[in-house]
Amino acid sequence: MKKSGFLLAIAILLVSFTLQAQEKWSVEFRPGLNFPTSDVGNIDAEIGYGFELTGAYKLMPHFSVYAGWGLNQFKGSDSNFNEDFTFEETGGTFGFEIIRQIGTSAFSYLGSAGAIYNHIKLDNNAGDISVDTGYGFGWQVAAGVNYEFAPNLSLKPMLRYRSLSTDVEIENVSTDIKLNYISFGIGLALDF
Repeated sequence: MKKSGFLLAIAILLVSFTLQAQEKWSVEFRPGLNFPTSDVGNIDAEIGYGFELTGAYKLMPHFSVYAGWGLNQFKGSDSNFNEDFTFEETGGTFGFEIIRQIGTSAFSYLGSAGAIYNHIKLDNNAGDISVDTGYGFGWQVAAGVNYEFAPNLSLKPMLRYRSLSTDVEIENVSTDIKLNYISFGIGLALDF
């Protein structure tokens, strides 16, 4: 009985050290600049900014799933209303990520694809128009580099393309809003 209890305790310790050494979880904070690829409805969108906070779980050595939340803000002018607008895209993101090390260096290739579940809130600068599109699904793809500069810490410069299409009604006028943009950001990731 003592021997089997001792072996069980050793096995639990070995498994816990093995799981701890694998660093299966990570969190990442990514601020970035957003470059719209087209107008958003009737709004001539300017360069925006935002951030994203994600968590990831490593299923295999080079394959992870992730989920997170982000906020991106843009400004622009509407030709129909002769108004300046601010719009925010907020919501969740989820998908998968592949990281493949380059030889024995601290650099790795990085690619990801996934879905976004976001909404867009439009406000004019005068404050008398405020509309929300409601949540809808979109998609994103990304490519970049992962640089591990310290144990369990990485910088992840990345280019992403994001697309979200939804409808909004402003003063009884229904408009199809397509928010498509390229985003450049540098994430700081902690593995644990």
